[in-house]
Amino acid sequence: MVTLIETYIENRERVQPDDTNNYDTAHGGNVAKWMDEVGAMSAMRLAGHPCVTASIDRLDFDRPIPRGDTCVIESYAYETGRTSIRVRLRAFRETPETGERELTTEATFVFVALDEDRRPTPVPDLTVETERGESLRSAALAADPDE
Repeated sequence: MVTLIETYIENRERVQPDDTNNYDTAHGGNVAKWMDEVGAMSAMRLAGHPCVTASIDRLDFDRPIPRGDTCVIESYAYETGRTSIRVRLRAFRETPETGERELTTEATFVFVALDEDRRPTPVPDLTVETERGESLRSAALAADPDE
């Protein structure tokens, strides 16, 4: 069995001029793409198979990420179905010089694991073995619009 903590991934993208909109902040489509890619990695760690995006239950943009800042994506699986994996994603703007962070974007993505024939395949159960894992799972469930 895979633990929640084993699916935890944190990734960074520096917001470059080509990543921005006409307000000189990260384009929402780029932030969504970065979140989708990191979320898929969390899902694949749990499934042990390639995973594809099935749905985005919610994607809330609360604050912009200015050009030159770093977009930090936090991702982890917190619940499974037969072939699906729910992943919580949060994006932060981070000042490169100081490491100061501010939450900018939150989302819940659902991924489906695929077998060699690209058909949905069962995923293992997710276990929560640490206090930190339980805290992360509780936060994800509290933010989940379907719970």
